Amino acid sequence: MKVYTLTGKSGTGKSFQALNLCEKKNIESIIDDGLFIYHNRVEAGISAKRQDTMVGAIKTALFTLDEHADSVSKRIQELNPETLLIIGTSDRMTDKIVDRLGLPAVSERIYIEDITTEEERETAGRQRQEFGKHVIPAPTLQLKRTFAGYFLDPLSIIKGINLPFVKGDGHESEKTVVRPTFSYLGEFIISDHVIVDIARCLGKTMDGIGRVLRLTENAHPDNLEVGVGITVIAGYPIWETAMDFQSKLAEVIENMTAFNVEKIDVEVKGMDDE
Repeated sequence: MKVYTLTGKSGTGKSFQALNLCEKKNIESIIDDGLFIYHNRVEAGISAKRQDTMVGAIKTALFTLDEHADSVSKRIQELNPETLLIIGTSDRMTDKIVDRLGLPAVSERIYIEDITTEEERETAGRQRQEFGKHVIPAPTLQLKRTFAGYFLDPLSIIKGINLPFVKGDGHESEKTVVRPTFSYLGEFIISDHVIVDIARCLGKTMDGIGRVLRLTENAHPDNLEVGVGITVIAGYPIWETAMDFQSKLAEVIENMTAFNVEKIDVEVKGMDDE
């Protein structure tokens, strides 16, 4: 199986562009927001857009629950597609999905900036921000049961072109717009102080960490970036201690908040006595 990834920030039109990319690359299946789509059919998975909170949506998109990951992995093995496209907000996210589903290593990485113009990405962003609309690269009829009672709007596109998703000539491929549950419920916000407290609490439990002096973050749940300053207790190896804190902090933040940590920069500001 050849695995492709399509990555870009939220709201830049990745799902909208997915079928166009599949037609160009002859890709026959997609992993997007917790769903496995094969030949234009939703074959397995739980849609992240059905979740009541942003945290739930992120966990679903990352296949955090073993039952979810196992069911999708099993269906992929049964159908055994030759090609698969994974959609995500970062390489780190798509690599996590590969690991959770037991897929082969990524063969080709594609970025939304490579296949769209700035104007197209801005238009997609306005649709997301102003109307709360999200696209799923599957026909409306395939999603009626999953999204019963939700806002559904079919987008008919690419008439008369044979896509690898659908058999037959002269067909019409379709994407579907949905409005997720959490769009109706309002915004979900985790205070900046939470990330600071997580880092400080972790520092107190780790050997070799003196103090957490400073922390900055961009507060983006889908691609969180953190900068943190620490002191190391005298006698502990500086490089190894900082690296250990870096990896554990990423793990703890993701487990406690469901944020997708893109990177953590650790700066050692000094040494402390025991």
